[in-house]
Amino acid sequence: MSEITANLTHHFLIAMPAMGDPNFARTLTYIAEHNDQGALGVIVNRPIDMTVEKLFERVELPLGSGEFATQPIYFGGPVQTDRGFVLHHPPGDWHSTLKVNDEIALTSSRDVLQAIGETGQPSRTLITLGYAGWSAGQLEQELLDNAWLTVPADLTILFDTPPEARLAAAMQKLGIDFTNLSETAGHA
Repeated sequence: MSEITANLTHHFLIAMPAMGDPNFARTLTYIAEHNDQGALGVIVNRPIDMTVEKLFERVELPLGSGEFATQPIYFGGPVQTDRGFVLHHPPGDWHSTLKVNDEIALTSSRDVLQAIGETGQPSRTLITLGYAGWSAGQLEQELLDNAWLTVPADLTILFDTPPEARLAAAMQKLGIDFTNLSETAGHA
């Protein structure tokens, strides 16, 4: 097991082209927590065939404002795919919230959905079904194996960039065009 060399909380993971796991091929994953116990994140560029309106119908919650109705729900990762996770700005104060920093949080309790339906707050949201999780040392090993590139997260990419453009936008922060990435990588 390798030592943690950097805390990747509030970073994006960019899947390398040779990513063997189909759950993560061509994905952009937001890391909400990374410590010596492991890491937790959500994939932010893989919308599924469900809207916020349909999700609210399914969980029997009213959706007041139509502003959120057509937003897509995302495949957040292969863990607990029957459970919803809301990545949101501002963090707020919900029952089951992982506060990432002063700007963003990940909440898995129903009260945040109720607030969205009743008040339209938090106003910047990305809702996923499922999440991505790594055990202690697993993400570090995948980084050593060149499975991922990392870049600090950007709220504009998360909330204002169309899902199909998020991966390329994160790559641009590194000055790299995804089409130029090689299937193989080495260490300098």
